[in-house]
Amino acid sequence: MGNNNDRKIISAFTEEQVTRLTGISSHRLRYWDRTGFFHPAFAAENRRAAYSRVYSFMDVTALRVISVLINQHSIPLQHLRKVIFELGTMDNSAWARTTLYVLNRKVIFHDPEDGRQREVVSGQYMIGIPLKTIVSDTRRDVKALSIRSDADLGKIEKHRRISHNSAVIAGTRIPVRSIQQFSEAGYSVEQILQEYPTLTKKDIMAAIEFNRAA
Repeated sequence: MGNNNDRKIISAFTEEQVTRLTGISSHRLRYWDRTGFFHPAFAAENRRAAYSRVYSFMDVTALRVISVLINQHSIPLQHLRKVIFELGTMDNSAWARTTLYVLNRKVIFHDPEDGRQREVVSGQYMIGIPLKTIVSDTRRDVKALSIRSDADLGKIEKHRRISHNSAVIAGTRIPVRSIQQFSEAGYSVEQILQEYPTLTKKDIMAAIEFNRAA
C-alpha cells in the first residue's frame, strides 16, 4: 500500500505495536485470530511462539477501521465479518477513493468509480468514513512509532519485558540475533539495512560487534 517510502517506515508490526496504533487490546487481537474473525497477515502455525503474530500495514489500517465501526457505531460483529472481507479484497486505489457509510448499524461501501452501494440508501442521515483518511492517519502514526532517540542509535539494550530479555537494538524490539544471522549468512551492512530500513549503520555495526564481544 502506498509508495516505497511508506514501506520503508515499518512493513510489519508486533501485537504491542498494533495495540498502540489501534487501541485494540492484545487479548482481543488473539481472540479474533483464534476465532477466525481477523487473522494477521504473517502468522506462525504455532501461535505460542514469540512473535508468532505479525501484522501488515494493511492489517493495521483495517483494524483501525474496525475499531471505529465497533466503538463509535456499534456495528455487530456478524456484519463486521462481511466488512473485513470487503476491506481485504480492495486494492490500493480502492482504499484511496472509497468512503464507508453507516446506516442502521450496517456499513455501506460506496465506490465513486462505479457507483456501487452495498445497502439501499434511504433519506436517513449517514456518517461517512473516508478510507484514505484512515490510511493517512495510520501512516502518520506509524512514522511517529518508529521515531527513536539519538541516544539509542548504535546501542544494544535488554529489558525484561522485551523479547524475553534477549538483546535488542535500543529503542526497538529487533533482536540483535536477527541482525547477526544476516551477517553470518554473508549479508553486507547495506543489505541488512534493506531488511531493516528503520535501523542505521551504527545499529547494524553495534549488533555485529555485540556478537563478537558476547
